[in-house]
Amino acid sequence: MKIKFLLLGTGLSFLPLTVNAQCVATQDCATLGYTETSCNGGKGVKCPFGNKWACLATEESVCTKNGFKYTCTGTGYSGGSGDSCGGKYKKCSCKSGYKWDNGSCKKSCSSSYKYSCSGTGYSGGSGSACDGKYTQCNCANGYEWTNGSCQKESLNGAQGDFYYCNGEIAGIKTSGNFYVNTKSLGSKNLDDSQNACSYSVCSGGGRLPSKEEALIIYQQLNNINRNIPNSGDKIPAEYHWTSSSCTDGHGTYPCMIQMSSGTIYGHGFYGNRNGFVRCIW
Repeated sequence: MKIKFLLLGTGLSFLPLTVNAQCVATQDCATLGYTETSCNGGKGVKCPFGNKWACLATEESVCTKNGFKYTCTGTGYSGGSGDSCGGKYKKCSCKSGYKWDNGSCKKSCSSSYKYSCSGTGYSGGSGSACDGKYTQCNCANGYEWTNGSCQKESLNGAQGDFYYCNGEIAGIKTSGNFYVNTKSLGSKNLDDSQNACSYSVCSGGGRLPSKEEALIIYQQLNNINRNIPNSGDKIPAEYHWTSSSCTDGHGTYPCMIQMSSGTIYGHGFYGNRNGFVRCIW
């Protein structure tokens, strides 16, 4: 509150007058721009009304804010381009054989180096790489390099229906959703106790087909034989063993199928009969 005096007439009479003054609230630190809890090394201005600080901008932050962010060192670099700030540059100079691309010096590769050679069906790059890419890729089993990508293998029109074992084609899939061994195990003279396949192309794989499965093989025989690769053997139109049991006047024995007609037989002279063994998975 301030006290003022009023001069009356010619005399020196002083009368006190009361004048109201308006109080203004002090602004808080955040409003004044003090937002930090502390400054590195105490470098800053402290808010006079509290414990907040306004920190001085560091050289690094000023440089980064203005686009100086590249150290320009490493393979392919020959230093910075233009002025530096805090030891960093807006752009780098690249050595011969390298080019500035998307913020780094990358090898100058010809347009033929365009395949990353990763993902389903790939087994890495073929030949030397340029900046992590190849001119062609190696494909995994069951895939082949076609039109710039590893696609499911196609042999005589059959797409991806091959079973692989140790890197080689061992069988071909039928419409019955199982694989027929494309390598014949020859004509076998089995005894009565052998009603399951004890011969296999792969360790732990293979069994004799049931008579129902053998009929599917018979129905698909032409298609299977047409698509068996050179490493396989055609299925002959001869007798083949199955794992199913057939009963005739001589007893119960594993059935055989005649691949020329699809006829199922149960032979009483089974122990002396030769039949082809063609396992399935």
